[in-house]
Amino acid sequence: MSKEGAPSPESLFDLRPEERLDDLERNGFKLIQKPSAFCFGMDAVLLSGFARVKKGERALDLCSGNGIVAILLAAKSESSRIDALELQPQMAEMACRSVKGNGLSDRVFMECGDVREAVQKYGKAVFDVITCNPPYIRAGHGLVNPTDGKAIARHEICCTFEDVAGQSAQLLKPGGRLYLVHRPERLMDLLSTLQKANLEPKRMKMVHPFLGEPANMVLLEAVRGGGSAMQVEAPVIVYRAKGEYTDEIREIYGY
Repeated sequence: MSKEGAPSPESLFDLRPEERLDDLERNGFKLIQKPSAFCFGMDAVLLSGFARVKKGERALDLCSGNGIVAILLAAKSESSRIDALELQPQMAEMACRSVKGNGLSDRVFMECGDVREAVQKYGKAVFDVITCNPPYIRAGHGLVNPTDGKAIARHEICCTFEDVAGQSAQLLKPGGRLYLVHRPERLMDLLSTLQKANLEPKRMKMVHPFLGEPANMVLLEAVRGGGSAMQVEAPVIVYRAKGEYTDEIREIYGY
């Protein structure tokens, strides 16, 4: 209990051994993380800032991990409902406790399940918006343990980008929007896969660690059944100097 007699944050979130509680700098929301599991990075925060969710729209976060994107979307948007799907039971359970601890159980609905079976779970043409921070690395690239949680999050062991695109195309309403973050070296593959799934790329933003350095992330918006024109937006520069975020990054993080 706190000094005032109210429950402590640790008890509200039912923290377990080796877990920590991180402040998300948005609406007082916090997130349970476990260092030995896969912790969120800047890619998830940038995705939540890039996605556009309008008032009353229903959203789905695929490959949700510890629930970071879904919770940030709840903080930054007026979505009527945010569903989230995560394959790994430990991560999904941890995310559920974060949702409950933040008082979001009436808006964010976290479930454990396979992206490849998402249409079977939710139905077709249900969502206005889908977000996804998928595994970046193609299966077979590098030696990985297929049962390791971090490997599953980083490598296309249990879910490929083709799976994400194919399921999203069916889950989205006509004109619905898919937002994702990925690696620039996969860009041509991403664009062609999206188009094959009838998800037309409409917005793209490159992310560079420093001005003058190559991009290390790409943010994409694709529209189900959209036209062929795509807008390439001004890039995101993460650092103005070593250890010093740019104003844009500070705004996205909520500092």
